[in-house]
Amino acid sequence: MILAMAKLQNAYNRQVHEQWELQNYAYYRAIWVECAELLDHFGWKWWKHQVPDLAQSKLELIDIWHFGLSDLIRAGHISDSDIADETLRSITAGISMANGGDLRGAVEDHALVTLNSQAFDIPTFFSMMSALPLSFDELYSGYIGKNVLNKFRQDNGYKTGDYLKNWDGLEDNEQLVAISSTMDLHHKNYPERLYQALDQQYKASTRSNAS
Repeated sequence: MILAMAKLQNAYNRQVHEQWELQNYAYYRAIWVECAELLDHFGWKWWKHQVPDLAQSKLELIDIWHFGLSDLIRAGHISDSDIADETLRSITAGISMANGGDLRGAVEDHALVTLNSQAFDIPTFFSMMSALPLSFDELYSGYIGKNVLNKFRQDNGYKTGDYLKNWDGLEDNEQLVAISSTMDLHHKNYPERLYQALDQQYKASTRSNAS
């Protein structure tokens, strides 16, 4: 699953820049900024009533993973099965560091390590996941879904303005949730199958509208 996500992230990064690994993109900066956004969604202001938005908090963690994964690939930490196995061991270590369910503390720990090292830290990231909580399956399905949808948008005219974001009265994000909920995310060709399902639904919708 980690290798599958790394493959998709590498392909998407090449859409941004063919030699993205050599551009010195500050992924660590994007990560700590996303940490602040995560705290805003979860809530931290003691002077006002706040209800944690768990759905948005999970999305922010998935966004952090996009940047973190890019940093890991660039650093050579995810390139074959042995390295992926090491990453999985780090995941296990991170889940055991759940900070007693204190998400705010876990987020601050991750931001602090990120700023000090200017690199993505796997154990503290998965400590955030455990404290929220966000399961690894949720991370995987959320990541794959967002990545596949982004590629699908680009392939269907997102930049040119030809892409239709609403299909049959639903935004594409909602279509994604509906379609992915019917599929087996553990299937070895899950990303490709999800893309195909989106494509079929989109084409059926546009044909219907045209007629």
